[in-house]
Amino acid sequence: MRVRLESLVDAYLDHLRVERALSESTIASYGRDLSKLTRLCDARGVHEPSAIDEGTISAVVGELSRSRLAPRSLARHLSAIRGLFKFAHKERVISRDPSTLLERPKMGRRLPRGLSFDEVTTLLDTPNEETPRGRRDRAMLHVMYAAGLRVSELCALSLDDVDRQRGVARVKGKGDKTRLVPLTPIALSLLDAYASTERRAAPTERALFVSPRGGRFTRQGLWKIVSQTARAAGITRPISPHQLRHSFATHLLRGGADLRLVSAMLGHADVATTEIYTHVTRDHLARVHGRAHPRG
Repeated sequence: MRVRLESLVDAYLDHLRVERALSESTIASYGRDLSKLTRLCDARGVHEPSAIDEGTISAVVGELSRSRLAPRSLARHLSAIRGLFKFAHKERVISRDPSTLLERPKMGRRLPRGLSFDEVTTLLDTPNEETPRGRRDRAMLHVMYAAGLRVSELCALSLDDVDRQRGVARVKGKGDKTRLVPLTPIALSLLDAYASTERRAAPTERALFVSPRGGRFTRQGLWKIVSQTARAAGITRPISPHQLRHSFATHLLRGGADLRLVSAMLGHADVATTEIYTHVTRDHLARVHGRAHPRG
């Protein structure tokens, strides 16, 4: 089967969109990475997948390495290339996969940096609950921490997604996968307090949290609220919304929560993704041991 490389890339991206249900941002990243592969192959006079062999792949990887990509960016490129040729082989566009010998670049494990219990408590208690905006911000921050939500997940929550009787939120995560996450009694009571305020939302808007313009919050808008609240709380280092998610996972594991349950609440497809937090808790235990042990 004679297929142009560009056509194969388009078919693969459609496969990721329809069959794998990946997010548009992830598909866009794969598209950018694979367009670079296409350009590098074109420069070598290779225009069809069937003409790409291990030598071509090796030359492409060499070009990518010389472009001084960060290890994680290079790893993402290689993952896109492997996925493309695995798809091509499965669809019988090529008789054998030339990318099977590709190795992932070695990367140091980057441990997430969360907030301490005291920092989280101070941050969550900072918004002024005597004002409508303060009640909204207080409820948002508590829900994000109580459920370990991503920024996009919090922004996407609608009124119908919170089941107060069961005490859970229905969250749509990556790949449009839905999960139920428990909410703490405090978070639910703050949602009730926020619901009692005047919601200046557009008539058709069903967002749980409404922005000053009457629509859903954007990621940037939520980042701004977290940053402003952190400064008001006296936290001098930069704080991102994602650090509340890191803190949620770390604090649960330190408290003895089961790793698989934490993984399910975070919406991780693989429990191995959650295991990075076990390194954080072990590091914490090691520091405590070193300070407290008489021979530490």
